[in-house]
Amino acid sequence: MIYRENGQFKTSYRADQQIFPIRQDRIAVLLLLAFAALVVPAIASEYVFRAILIPFLILSLAALGLNILVGYCGQISLGTGAFMAVGAYAAYNFSVRIDGMPLIAALLLGGLCATGVGVLFGIPSLRIKGLYLAMATLAAQFFTDWAFLRIRWFTNDSSSGSVSVAGLNVLGIPIDTPVQKYLFCLAFLSVFALLAKNLVRGNIGREWMAMRDMDVAAAVIGIRPIYAKLTAFAVSSFIVGVAGGLWGFVHLGSWEPAAFSIDRSFQLLFMVIIGGLGSIMGSFFGAAFIVLLPILLDNAPYWFGIPIDTATAAHLTSMIFGALIVFFLIVEPHGLARLWSIAKEKLRLWPFPH
Repeated sequence: MIYRENGQFKTSYRADQQIFPIRQDRIAVLLLLAFAALVVPAIASEYVFRAILIPFLILSLAALGLNILVGYCGQISLGTGAFMAVGAYAAYNFSVRIDGMPLIAALLLGGLCATGVGVLFGIPSLRIKGLYLAMATLAAQFFTDWAFLRIRWFTNDSSSGSVSVAGLNVLGIPIDTPVQKYLFCLAFLSVFALLAKNLVRGNIGREWMAMRDMDVAAAVIGIRPIYAKLTAFAVSSFIVGVAGGLWGFVHLGSWEPAAFSIDRSFQLLFMVIIGGLGSIMGSFFGAAFIVLLPILLDNAPYWFGIPIDTATAAHLTSMIFGALIVFFLIVEPHGLARLWSIAKEKLRLWPFPH
């Protein structure tokens, strides 16, 4: 009886097109943000920040960017790790080569560089799709791995390809403690999630979804494939590039190209598939699943007092993790976001039969 919109009348088109048209949803989101910004910093430990919360926020942002490309526009990509690497290394170069470069500006400029690379590797999508497009984007992964290892200019003459940053600050406020890093990432994620939600609800988002559902029919009704596909690559790569900068600057502090390997690309693709294609909320569900589940599986033997060595525990974690991914895909191929939508629909009708 609580989650029902009885008596909530829309008196204008603008009110009817709100991101959260039901008042309970708006209240729940505001309470969740307040809890994340005010309560979590006071109760969470340093380990929780470093191992769970900060990686979750950054990977949610990267999954959000990938979901725009794969879920909303239907363009498969296996080069997400490459675009994260471009964002991280570009932001690093802006910060070390330009004196006084603000942190936020460096991250956004790194995202713009990732946008250029993403559009470049998105050009093949105008002629190919499906598995062939996946192979074309996979080329970006191998190219960036080679470039950041062999071209020393990108790493400020570091022979190993590893770089490091320190002394992060925003408007003179240091970003040193785990709490400060967490709030910084939370602010980025909140802003980009709001922007992405508005994008997919607008004209450009409808063009992306039309291309995803049937590109030939979309072209017949006047949608330009070159514009729709390349804008999807551009927006996706920008968000992923910013996430890569946050991953390098805020989470790692020092990194090498292996931090953005092909494993990272597959990890993000799994997040989008498990969380739900074409769903902003699904990006958060997928990131939570991928980040939290391995930690829970790793610690389960110790919580239940099961004597098991570390190597066996690691192998069992991988096996159980893979089996759960397959299970979720069989039970609900539309992802965890679909289960969430079904639960909300049932709650709106409860306690009446349906």
